[in-house]
This record gives sequence, structure tokens and C-alpha cells, in this order.
Amino acid sequence: MNRYEHKFIEKIVQYISNNINHDFLNVAKYPVGLQSRIEQVKLLLDMGSEDEVRMVGLFGTGGMGKSTLAKAVFNFLADQFEGVCFLHNVRENSSHNNLKHLQKMLLSKIVKFDGKLEDVSEGIPIIKERLSRKKILLIVDDVDKLEQLEALAGGLDWFGHGSRVIITTRDKHLLACHGITSTHAVEELNETEALELLRRMAFKNDKVPSSYEEILNRVVTYASGLPLAIVTIGGNLFGRKVEDWKRTLDEYENIPDKDIQRILQVSYDALKEKDQSVFLDIACYFKGYKWTKVKKILHAHYGHCIEHHVGVLAEKCLIGHWEYDTYVTLHDLIEDMGKEVVRQESPKKPGERSRLWFHDDILNVLRDNMGTENIEMIYLKFDPTARETEWDGMACKKMTNLKTLIIEDGNYFSGGPGHLPSSLRYWKWISCPLKSLSCISSKEFNYMKVLTLDFCEYLTHIPDVSGLPNLEKCSFRYCFSLITIPSSIGHLNKLEILNAYGCSKLEHFPELLCKMSNIKDIKIYDTSIEELPYSFQNFSEIQRLTIYGYYLPGKLRFQKYNDKMNSIVFSNVEHVELRNNNLSDECLPILLKWFVNVTFLDLSQNNFTILPECLGECHRLKHLYLKKCKALEEIRGIPPNLERLFANECYSLNSSSIRMLMSQVCCFLIALVFDI
Repeated sequence: MNRYEHKFIEKIVQYISNNINHDFLNVAKYPVGLQSRIEQVKLLLDMGSEDEVRMVGLFGTGGMGKSTLAKAVFNFLADQFEGVCFLHNVRENSSHNNLKHLQKMLLSKIVKFDGKLEDVSEGIPIIKERLSRKKILLIVDDVDKLEQLEALAGGLDWFGHGSRVIITTRDKHLLACHGITSTHAVEELNETEALELLRRMAFKNDKVPSSYEEILNRVVTYASGLPLAIVTIGGNLFGRKVEDWKRTLDEYENIPDKDIQRILQVSYDALKEKDQSVFLDIACYFKGYKWTKVKKILHAHYGHCIEHHVGVLAEKCLIGHWEYDTYVTLHDLIEDMGKEVVRQESPKKPGERSRLWFHDDILNVLRDNMGTENIEMIYLKFDPTARETEWDGMACKKMTNLKTLIIEDGNYFSGGPGHLPSSLRYWKWISCPLKSLSCISSKEFNYMKVLTLDFCEYLTHIPDVSGLPNLEKCSFRYCFSLITIPSSIGHLNKLEILNAYGCSKLEHFPELLCKMSNIKDIKIYDTSIEELPYSFQNFSEIQRLTIYGYYLPGKLRFQKYNDKMNSIVFSNVEHVELRNNNLSDECLPILLKWFVNVTFLDLSQNNFTILPECLGECHRLKHLYLKKCKALEEIRGIPPNLERLFANECYSLNSSSIRMLMSQVCCFLIALVFDI
């Protein structure tokens, strides 16, 4: 036998050995949608790179099919390796003692190791020594702790050239911590795949009676592409009548299937307490909301840590990817899982749960005084068909841990709270039907950060707010009957936002007795205020100022202190809106000197005829609005860094100003000036 024949026989022996030494895994009874997903993973594995070891992570929500996909890839590629091992359910089998058992299983599967391991630390060097020269395929399934990876697949140098390691997990961050950069998000089945899988599970073939089509589509919508839910529901409803399907689905929509709940809740149970709390808040209330709004609400509960908590939830695949201006996303069944966790706190008595969101539960608790110290958050949105509802004035007295109370369209209440707990951090009542709110007067609310009383058309005055020392936002937009702002607001040195938008009867702005160094944003437009007090300068750090409206005469002024206030108050202002204020040619130069550092300036719908030269001194100004300044004739100065100019309907602008604009402003801006 020559050496070529010898090598050929070696290859045959190796091929037979590879195929004899592993059993094919049972993947799925109906492997719908798997082929395309296998191809995606194969691309990441890059099987053509024989000289390197690669680790690939598959991550996603529980029940999404990560393990199923890993099994399918395993079966597809196993015959290309000298040794293979699939370590199932590592999370469940990973107590410290069982980790060494998993190490022994790995060694046994690949090199027939039958020795004894006393400790995990003993197994690591043995794995490195025995497997570092072998080309292996290793699947580490359902990992939830870094120590598991460190014990079973600690580094690329543990395995021989050409080896491939696939890790499945619900925790994307875990993969990053282990240095795994090649990752694949296992996603939901699309509607076509989901429908095919459901048909096969429920009818064992594609032939479905037409009477079932509607309910099949309803199940697909409910499952939202989660394979676990489709398989579970389809199996439960095999051989059942349409009426049984409808009744069962109605039950699932109220109370999730126990098997689905158990698997999905694993990710929740693994969270730290604060992360669990944030998840329940999001699942119960905020799906589909803008993250900017949600963060403002939850910030009152968790402070600046909220971004960390939300990041953890995204890493654990419990919520979708989040960014500043996006919407809250989470799988429908993950949302249901969170709500079921809260329901199970007290299945029969909603008043003993931590969170209330269901309309009828909230009304019953408030009407019948059934609240308890367990309640932390209430978010009530009235049904448009709702009737007037009573509110027991003492209903909140026992809610000593209530942190957030939000009521939208609250004019359906015939009364309001006679008592609010001092634990309250965030209170928002839209369309409150009351004339006054004595429940917060003369009481300490040391934790309250947000007070929003918008569209309260009967509210004539805001009570004393000196008992809210940590208030950061105060809003009473469109309170048409509001006459005064309490002078006590001047004591709130942590206040950042004050919004009196649309308070048409508001005539006076109070004297501010303290230096309010945190105020950033003031909106006092569509009011009847004619004069701002000199103490307005106590808003020393204001960045955004909005003063305009149909009820604001042109004589708006600061009492005879114009020169003194220059650069004292407004040097930090970046955003200014002074629309429809009858600003005159005499007033405008003074204002421009005040706001020399502005980046956004809206002077639309005013009566001045000249934009003075000093406008050119606003070096930071990028956005200038002059819409409907129909008397504007001349522009004498243009800011050097201007990016956008909106000057629609400036019909009186002279030709020399137009020529100057054409020479200094880009074509995009000129188009805006001429409405072309």
C-alpha cells in the first residue's frame, strides 16, 4: 500500500468515524421556516475558514426557536467535524456541581474521557489539552451566566483549527462580555410561516376546512410569530371544533397559557428587583409610547438609573432596541407575560396588586375605596363611552406606596381625591373637572417630581406648591379659567420646566423670591400677561423661552430694567419663540442683544419692518423663522452660521435684501424665502 492509498483510507475512516460518533438530533416535528435561518447562521460560521476557530451567538426571546435552530445547524454540519457535542439546557443544568458534569459530558462525547473531575477549575485545563488539536462542533444551549461559558468554551484557543462553537442565550450582553462579535438575532416567524406551522400542528396537514380560516388568522395574530405559542396552541386545539378554538383563544387573551407563561417568565425571574420593576411598568403601560415620554415618567421613579435598567431589558430580549426618538416595542406575549405576573399578585382583588391599568379595575378601586399599600402605579384612560363616575375622596389614603397617578380624560369623574399619599412622584391629570385641588395644599410631597394639570378648564387657581421642594416639571396648559400662578412656585429651586401654554385668563406672573438656577424651559404664551416682573432674572439658567400668543399685547415689557437685564438673564437661552407679539422696530434690537447666544429664533407673525444689523452678532443662530412677517421690508444683517431660514409670506421684503440673501444664503434657504 503506497502513501496515497494510505491517506485515502484514512479519509474514509475519518468520514465514517465522524458519522458514527454522533446521533442526529430531533429538531422539530414541522421545521417550518428553518432553512432560510440555517443559511443565515452558516454565513456567520464561515465554514470555508479552516484555519480559524469561530464562536457564534444566537440570541432572542424565550420560545423564539433558538435551540431548534441550533439543532438544525448541528445536524446540517456535524459530519464536517472530528468531534461534536450538543450541551442541552445549560441554564437548568448549571449548578456548580453540574458544570463539572457538563465538562465531563463534553470530554466524553468528543474524546471518550471517562475520568473523574473534582472541580470545574480542574476540567478547564483538561478540555484545553484534549480538544485544542481537534476540529469540533460544540453547541452550548441556553446559557444565562458568564461562568458557564468560561467553564465550557472559555476561549478560541481551547479548540483546534476549523472548530465552530454556537451559543444560544436570551441575553445579548452575555455574548458581548465573552467577546463574541458574530451574533444572530433569532426573530419571529412571518405571517405565512406562522400560518403554515399552525395548520400543520392543528390539522397535521395543509388541508384546512374553510370554516377555520378566520380563527386561524386570529391565532396567528395573537401568537405574533412566536413559535412556542403557535406549537402550544396548535397542539392544544388539535381535533377541536371552531367554537372550542374561539373560547380557548378568548381565555388565552385574558389569562395566558401556563406553559407559554412559564417559559417566557424565565427571563423575568432572572432579573434583579429594580429591573423587574421597570419591566412591569413598561409591559403594563407603555408599549407603543415614545421612549422620550416613557423615560420622563420612569425617571420620577428610578432617577438617572432608568437608562441602565432599560438597557438591561433590551439585552435580555424582553424589549426591543431603544433609541431617543423611537417607540417602545416588545412582543405581544412578553407584554401579556408581564401583565400576568402582576395579576398573579392578587388574582381576585385588583386593589392588592402593584399596578392597575384596566379601566374597570381602577374605577372599582377608586369608587369603592379598595386600594392598598401594594399599589405603586395607576394609569387610567377613560373609555370614550364612559359615564360620569364617582371617586371616593379617601380612596388613595391607603395607597401609601403610590408613586405614579396618571388620569387622561379625567372629566368623567364627578369628584376628586380628598387625600393623596406623600409617596407620589408623578401626578398627571388631564381634564380634571375640579375648580381647586386642596389635596396638595399645605402638605409635604417631598418625592414629587412632575405635576401636570393640563386642559383643566374649571381650575381657577393652583394651590400652594411650597410643599413640593423636589418638583422638576409643572404644567397647566390650556387651563382656560386659571387666573394666577402661585407665588410659592418661586421657592421651587429644582424646577426645570414651567408650562402655562394657553391659559388665556392668566394676567400676572408672580414675583420670584429665590434664584431658580435649574429652570431650563418656560412657556407662557396664549395668555393675558402684559408684564413680567424684574425678578424674572432669577431664572438665571433658562435655555428655552416661549412667549407669544393672540392674548399677548405688544407692550410686553420687563419693568424698566432692560439694560440691567442684558446678559444677566438670557445669556444661556438657546431656543426662543416670540411669535405674534407685535414686536416693534424699537423692541427688536433690545431682544436680539438679550438673546445673543440663541441657536433657534422664531419671530414669525410680528410687525417689525427691519431686521437690524445686530442680528449678525448672533453667531450661534442656525434656525431663523420669519413666517408671515408681512411688514418686513429690510434685512440688514444675517447670522454667519445660519442653516435654515423660513420666511414664507414676507411679501414686503425689498429687492436689496433679496439680493443679499441670494449672495449669502444657500439655494435651499432662498427657496423657502420665496415660497418656491
